[in-house]
Amino acid sequence: MNFSSDLSNSPEYQSFRATVPLKKLAVDTDASKTWKLYDAGPRQVTSPLVCLAPVSGTADIFYKQMLYLTARGIRVLSVESPIYWSVSDWCEGFRRLLDHLDIERVHLFGASLGGFLAQKFAESTAQYSRVASIILSNAFLETSIFNFNDTATLFWILPGPVLKKLVMGNIKSESVTELRVAQSMEFIIERLDTLSQQELASRLTLNCVNCQVDPFKLKNMPMTIIDVFDESALSMQARASLRSHYGHAKLAHLKTGGNFPYLSRSDDVNMHLLVHLRQFSSNSRYSAQKPAEQESQNDQPESNAKNELAEEMGVGDSTSAAEVATEAS
Repeated sequence: MNFSSDLSNSPEYQSFRATVPLKKLAVDTDASKTWKLYDAGPRQVTSPLVCLAPVSGTADIFYKQMLYLTARGIRVLSVESPIYWSVSDWCEGFRRLLDHLDIERVHLFGASLGGFLAQKFAESTAQYSRVASIILSNAFLETSIFNFNDTATLFWILPGPVLKKLVMGNIKSESVTELRVAQSMEFIIERLDTLSQQELASRLTLNCVNCQVDPFKLKNMPMTIIDVFDESALSMQARASLRSHYGHAKLAHLKTGGNFPYLSRSDDVNMHLLVHLRQFSSNSRYSAQKPAEQESQNDQPESNAKNELAEEMGVGDSTSAAEVATEAS
């Protein structure tokens, strides 16, 4: 499909598509269930960062993170699941995918539904330590916030245009005036249009069927929560609930960014991801970086990472430099 949005036609996105191949893997007994993924960075790393998209997204929406982090020696995967109708089936399929790729454990970066599934996978594999850490963006703890628990089981029979209208209601906003946020919305809407009725229905089912995370099971999980202060699909109450249940999590506040800050505020998000992952650089079992990069970064004082983050965010898009340094420590 030919895309016309500004981001789709940017040199950065074109470079990503030209250098990182899209792979398709079948890991279930049903061979028609194929995972789509991009896998970039050093293959010897067995604890990579894995990005999980929202309902409307495809695996390429994290291209800015993949380009930035792989240039710094970090292995990054962005995955798009086949059709699953239950969270437990999704978690089992994702586990099979990791086994197939010989990935011991992962750092999960999940956006919206991807963030919810990241928490559920960590919860389901807590005793096996398959998840080293989690980064959440516009994520939630329970699906009841969307008020579709009673009707979620009917999504599979609704026409595709009706399902897309449900999703579009959370994406489009008349109040968006910032160019980068508008461009991110345009990019995501293009991806939404590529999804089949069954793909979209299954994702909405996972997003809305009655289910919740048990935060107690993740109380020791290293975690960063990336939160935006402007308008997004999640209510302030849902965002506050996530933060309050994960009191140990590091907070990364962005003044703007909308529903897709990894596209609209990619510089800020990338730096928060880098700071989060650096805490594991001294442990080869949990590091997402190749050894040479670990040694290079370990030679630098920890304050350098905070200074770099503060410099990246010193233009008013995020919290103050002092706040960033405090929250990154």
